[in-house]
Amino acid sequence: MKIPQLKRKLEVKKYHGYEIKDEFSWIHQKNILEVLKDRSKLNPEVREYLEKENTYTKFQMKDAEGFQRKLFKEIKGRIKLDDESLHFFFKKDGWEYWTKTTTENNYPIQLRKKIGDGKDKIQEFWNGDKEKKKIGANYFGVGDLSVSHDHSLLGYSLDLNGSEFYTIYIRRIADEQLVTEKIENTSGGITFSKDSRFIFYTLLNSKHQPKKVLRHKIGSSSKEDELIYEELDESFTVGMGGLTADEKFFLIGTSDHSTTETHYFTSDSANAEEKIKLRLFQKRSKKIRYSISSWQSYFWIHTNQDNSPDFKICRCKHENINAWEDFVPSKKEVIIGGFDFLDDWMIRGEMSNALSKLFVRSLKTNEEEELVFSDEKVWSPSVSEMQKETNTDNIYISYSSPKTNSRAYIYNLRTKEKKFVKEQEVLDKNYSPKNYITERLECKSHDSRLIPLTITRHKDTKLDGTANVLLYGYGSYGMSLSFGFSNIRLSLLNRNIIWCDASVRGGRERGEIWHEEGKMLNKKNTFEDYISAAKFLIEKKYTYKGGIVGYGGSAGGLLLGAVVNQAPELFLGMLIQVGFLDSLSTNLDHSLPLTSGELTEFADAKNNKEHFEYIRSYSPYHNIKKMDYPNLLLVTNLKDVRVLFDEPTKFTAKLRQYKTDKNLLLLKCELEDAGHGGKSGRDSAIEEVAFDYSFILKITNKLNTET
Repeated sequence: MKIPQLKRKLEVKKYHGYEIKDEFSWIHQKNILEVLKDRSKLNPEVREYLEKENTYTKFQMKDAEGFQRKLFKEIKGRIKLDDESLHFFFKKDGWEYWTKTTTENNYPIQLRKKIGDGKDKIQEFWNGDKEKKKIGANYFGVGDLSVSHDHSLLGYSLDLNGSEFYTIYIRRIADEQLVTEKIENTSGGITFSKDSRFIFYTLLNSKHQPKKVLRHKIGSSSKEDELIYEELDESFTVGMGGLTADEKFFLIGTSDHSTTETHYFTSDSANAEEKIKLRLFQKRSKKIRYSISSWQSYFWIHTNQDNSPDFKICRCKHENINAWEDFVPSKKEVIIGGFDFLDDWMIRGEMSNALSKLFVRSLKTNEEEELVFSDEKVWSPSVSEMQKETNTDNIYISYSSPKTNSRAYIYNLRTKEKKFVKEQEVLDKNYSPKNYITERLECKSHDSRLIPLTITRHKDTKLDGTANVLLYGYGSYGMSLSFGFSNIRLSLLNRNIIWCDASVRGGRERGEIWHEEGKMLNKKNTFEDYISAAKFLIEKKYTYKGGIVGYGGSAGGLLLGAVVNQAPELFLGMLIQVGFLDSLSTNLDHSLPLTSGELTEFADAKNNKEHFEYIRSYSPYHNIKKMDYPNLLLVTNLKDVRVLFDEPTKFTAKLRQYKTDKNLLLLKCELEDAGHGGKSGRDSAIEEVAFDYSFILKITNKLNTET
């Protein structure tokens, strides 16, 4: 079959004395936000090219179609489809809520009943499949489901094409009748006032940026909505933060990637008809981040202020918000995480050396203990409340690891007793955590920094240099990798593919310094860390040179795109999902939805020559060379607002002109309705994974292998 070729139309732009030549920039449409809402506005010439790429990809993957269907059944067959979540209780109001999934349904069902009632009194107040069918949409993205404080109303927000423009609806639960007009172009979040007469929401501007918080009186016209806060700084966005732990205050947070600011107002004033009066907690200051909550007459502050890059927890009296005192001090290269309260307890998180931990601290005695539920070297804990009221000692705690399915317990903070309540079932008679091995190793990067590697394999996979490794990386925004269980991943592990998570710099696994060393003019450390991880895996005989499959998405796609230009010989292939592959062009275009907010993460090429030269030196699209490349599958979605389809499309088209090998180069673009996270619905998600895994198993010569 003929390989698709995108028409060349040379465009030359000048920045800082440099000429930037681009033969494929013409595919970018200035009305891209209109295209996101309405695919018929896509340039017909571009659509034709993308259709040809999809046809070519299908042709090249034809030998894997049967295996892909088999893989879909295999993955779905391991999942307990008829299942229920843990229950959440509103004891004061007499309600309990939970979520159910079924074999027939692609979307969750929300249920509730009065505490003490039998199963015959269960109320189904949300059924995603029924709602999707009623609307007649192909894509069904739910932004928020929120029940009012009096339990009479359901607020929900929907994105019906993947573009992340959410429309808010409010209806009575009793008869499912809408009680107010729909509110369009929101970020999706819904916050009810305590008296259930108002909602607060965030409005998107013409660049898809959340800039305004408004209050809507239920039953009135949205044209009458009250503006509570507007963010005027181009690089900042705003979000409605919801109620504090004691329900005394509502919070509004503004931020870019390095600076935050919080306003607050009383929950009583939210119920009043008169205009809300906002209070500023602390004025924004460059690179100072903080967030607040309220409990027992104190504001509690999570902040990096006072030379605490890895954060600390402070508190101050409501009446004196400037007199902060340290409560949990900062620790070097240990991230002090978020926190919550129950009665006289603070439950908080930490991360050190790429491992998450949970702690409980008594507010009476200040004594603290770590909650340890596993003796594994790598495991991931989480905590959630059992009930809305906080006069309780019981919480839900769950944990999992890369090899161990999730287990949930009720834990009593006072007696320290734990009661097992639920386990994530894996419907595979051959599954047992004992059949898998998870290791935590470290490899030395180019500058001698030690990079944490979390490696999981089947116990029968030999470490003799013959196996293939899937090497995952991300490394941006200070986002740390988590190491929980994946039912889906078993389909690779059971076929002797080793999974390795590389905690490269740009994340925050070893403190804020880990983030700082992988952002702005240190971004290349992220790529060097990943290359060092690949070389380490080869040296230690987990795999062989040219036996690694790289895997990453979004900013992880930037990582893979930069690495494949630098060290293609290390890799058998790469799976790049919604990849940020034209980082220079995107950084130069401040009219795009996300660019202005990301200048503190990736630098500002438009206004700074040094930044321009640095980004230009690694931008994947601008550093494609005439050489051999490994097998590549690039996945993108037409309606993706975060990473526009332009970037993987241009990268593919240019690479076709330069690559000197005969390896696969495939572009798969969802032209219908799908967003940054792909299609909606359980089965669609499994189908996408089955396709991706089929590509991996095809290039590793493992098609039609049994597990």
